[in-house]
Amino acid sequence: MAPSTCCGKSTEGCVCAAQAKCSCGQKSAGNCTCDKASTENNIAGPRCSCRARPAGECTCDRKATENVTPSGSLCSCGARPADACTCEKSSDGLLPTETDFTTKK
Repeated sequence: MAPSTCCGKSTEGCVCAAQAKCSCGQKSAGNCTCDKASTENNIAGPRCSCRARPAGECTCDRKATENVTPSGSLCSCGARPADACTCEKSSDGLLPTETDFTTKK
């Protein structure tokens, strides 16, 4: 699952992050207004590759591969492969051209 911070489908930005929706499907990830908004809009811990949704709860078109329980060498949080860590323990950080959609309102 490389690169770890985006799906890599486009050089124009993260397509998957733009596709990510809250679990009710009404709004984009991080902008939920349904009764789950208090938890949906506060993402902490490991995330999917685009970092817009929690790991294992991906809603973009990569959900079939993103929501699979990883095996083998894992990130220190245990939720992602070691080479694709997306939690606070990740040492890769965002690239200068990437946007962290999990904190933008």
